[in-house]
Amino acid sequence: MTDSPKVKRALVSVSNKLGLTDFARGLVAADVEIYASGGTRRHLQDAGVAVREVAEYTGFPELLEGRLKTLHPKVHGGILCRHDRPDDLAALAEHGIVTFELVVVNLYPFEATVGREGVSFEEAIEQIDIGGPTLVRAAAKNHAFTTVATDTAQYSAILEQIAQSGATTPELRRELALAAFSHTASYDKAIAQYLSREQSEEPMPRTLRLELERKATLRYGENPHQQAALYAPADVRGANLVTAQKLHGKELSYNNLLDLDSALALVRTLPDYAAVVIKHNNPCGAASADSLAAAIERAWAGDPVSAFGSVLGFNQTVDAGAAEFLTGPDRFVEAIIAPDFTPEALEILTTRPKWKANVRLLKAGPLSTGEDAWQLRDIDGGYLLQESDLEADPEGQWNVPTKAQPDDAQWADLRFTWAVCRYVRSNAIVLGKNRALAGVGAGQMSRVDAVEIALRKSDEDATGCVLASDAFFPFRDSIDRAADAGIAAVIQPGGSRNDDQVVTACDEHNIPMIFTGRRHFRH
Repeated sequence: MTDSPKVKRALVSVSNKLGLTDFARGLVAADVEIYASGGTRRHLQDAGVAVREVAEYTGFPELLEGRLKTLHPKVHGGILCRHDRPDDLAALAEHGIVTFELVVVNLYPFEATVGREGVSFEEAIEQIDIGGPTLVRAAAKNHAFTTVATDTAQYSAILEQIAQSGATTPELRRELALAAFSHTASYDKAIAQYLSREQSEEPMPRTLRLELERKATLRYGENPHQQAALYAPADVRGANLVTAQKLHGKELSYNNLLDLDSALALVRTLPDYAAVVIKHNNPCGAASADSLAAAIERAWAGDPVSAFGSVLGFNQTVDAGAAEFLTGPDRFVEAIIAPDFTPEALEILTTRPKWKANVRLLKAGPLSTGEDAWQLRDIDGGYLLQESDLEADPEGQWNVPTKAQPDDAQWADLRFTWAVCRYVRSNAIVLGKNRALAGVGAGQMSRVDAVEIALRKSDEDATGCVLASDAFFPFRDSIDRAADAGIAAVIQPGGSRNDDQVVTACDEHNIPMIFTGRRHFRH
């Protein structure tokens, strides 16, 4: 790539003026002449920075309430000029055009505007930048000779190079050009998505446009021979795995992230002090209690064999009591995600011999309900898009079709197991007692097999437990088996052709049952 000539002139037109004054003063100190228009010119003049008005230079005034400012040959000719081409330089001289070796532009805040509640369509349209993207694309195309800045975070590197040598390096210009084209692509995507929503009454978008940044390169994928990386939108926010701060431990693996995602999704729905234990993307333990130490102790007890080498999620700050339990004998986990960790808990979890080198500790910040409204999954040849299953089930629509009614303690356990059930791979059966998991049957081809596994996981001591099923029971056989094991109450969606037979089975065994009217398959 050709070395850049000395940066003699900069064209500046920005919406976000953060850091602009100091940047402009540095350019002036490096003998760079600044041209600007509209609000940018006024901002710099008010700050005492020498600046020339674009309209004065072009001889053409701003029109249409600012819609037309920089779209002029005397502007774009100076940006697009190839400095190693005598014919380009001669054409500029013939028409009185000066060169611009630096273009500083950020665009109208379209996404912020359409994200405001109650914004009108007309307001949104006026925030579609025309001159800005044109300037950016011209400068990025000609990055062999022109430097383009589209982000305030780029100012320091640009200024440092200009101050040192009067020019920027080819490597920096190439990097900035890539960022510039990514910036305009994101901008156009946001506009297209907004217009698509406004013009379509269909709930699913006609066109799905994704732009993701690589946030991390992972050690490997599901298996060591597979490469993998983590991607996310540039503006990802909230309490999630991408924004979480890693406080300790090795880099996260592909499987760690999948399990941590399940842990975070489940634990944020549980009441009081809650802990969940995830193994192979399924909860093998979960509990709510009056303290975090009690919650993790009871969650671990749900399946201590499977809990070894698991991933944990907490809905409250991990304290010393919970940490002391976890570092006890025969306990080891791969990773923990929580809103935060107390200093005492960090000390315990990062200094005990078998923990200090391995366990990953992630601080997610305050938890709220999940914010991802859509789920995207790939299939061979395409993608599937669906609404996330985050909405709480309206208990007002639940009904009890059996003669027996759940008592207060059973209601609490039924709510708890139902909350956990939606995060178990279907077919899913969950047993619980005293707001703690007692057994889980996950991912089975038949529901009765899932019941058998859940009972076996409870060490065949299911007396007094409640049972949750993610979908209806097609036959009464599962109810009969559950009754034989001592199950005290059942919660399920209902909706089978054989619901009457299932209700009859519950009545025969004096088991109360709730129909929720909504299933929660998790494939």
